[in-house]
Formats: sequence, structure tokens, C-alpha cells
Amino acid sequence: MLAGILAFVALATFFGLVLGLAAVVFKVESSPVIDQIDALLPQTQCGQCSFAGCRPYAEAIAAGEAQINLCPPGGENLVQSLADLLDVEVIPLGDNDDDLFQGPIVAVIIEDTCIGCTLCIQACPVDAILGAAKQMHTVIESECTGCELCVPPCPVDCIEMIPVKQTLKNWRWPVPQYSVNNKQAETIFTTLKHVLAENT
Repeated sequence: MLAGILAFVALATFFGLVLGLAAVVFKVESSPVIDQIDALLPQTQCGQCSFAGCRPYAEAIAAGEAQINLCPPGGENLVQSLADLLDVEVIPLGDNDDDLFQGPIVAVIIEDTCIGCTLCIQACPVDAILGAAKQMHTVIESECTGCELCVPPCPVDCIEMIPVKQTLKNWRWPVPQYSVNNKQAETIFTTLKHVLAENT
């Protein structure tokens, strides 16, 4: 009995030393820039940036393979933070097609339809949904990142994504939109070109 215990302790010590040595020898050094970018990302792992999660997106940004404006849950604050960290120009929040992001969204549960299945609670990466089994659920709006991960699991389609209400805290000047077919815009640009040409 004592010999078996000693043999077990010896084997455990041996394998512990082997694993510890392997961890030191085969350690993969992580880039501090990737770690800093990853720390800024919201960690919702929603995939809206077209990457498998926040860490792969951070690696793509650090490698110059992705823009800093592909994370809707992070919003404009994230774009600004990433631009400051990487010392690059701030670009409008948008998706992979460079369309302008329409603004932050938040999940809302239609409480009359909710059956209390808790599937949305399990899917929410930021614990923004309150409820219990067979009880009505609700969303904590201030915690919701708009990642939309709660929508697909809902068996009764009682979750809607709506724009965040405009307040003095989240209001932004709209980005000017010009159409090439717009005569007034063409006149403005033509006049501007003439003024620039005369002053150079």
C-alpha cells in the first residue's frame, strides 16, 4: 500500500516537472500590441466583425489585415480608443462593405410573448438579460452591447433589435451625405475646385 502511494507521488512529481518544463520551452510569446487591442474589445465573441472572436480580430488588426471600425458592440468609443492606441486615423464605424453603421442597437424582449426558456440568457455574453425559467425575461439596456447573439436561440422570436434612444449623452452630428447626382452638390464641388485652383 505504501509502495503504491510512493509510486503514485513519484509519477505525479515526474509528470508535473515534465509539464512545467514543456510550458517553459514551448511557450508562445504573445504580442503586447495584440493583448492591448484585445483588452479594448468588448469580448462578446459575436462574430459581427467577420472573425471567430475578439482575439482573432485583435490579431488581424495588429497584422494590418482588418480595419479598426468593424465592431458594432464596441461602438464609436472603441474606434476612437483603437485609433489612439495604434496612432491611426479615426474612420466611421461600419461593416466589411464599408457601409456606415446605422448607430448602436439594443435587444428588447417582447414580454407578452416570452415563454421563459432561458436560451437567450445562456447566449448573452455580457449577462444583460434578467429572468428565470418559465418566467418573463427582460434586457438591461445599459449592459446590452447589441451583439444579436440572443436572437437566433429564441424559439418564439420575441427578441427585437432596436436603435438606442437618442439622448444628450449619445447624440452625434450626422455624417454629411452627398450624392453625385445631386445638382446642388455638384455645384458646391465645382465651385470649391475653382476656388482651390485660383488660390494655388
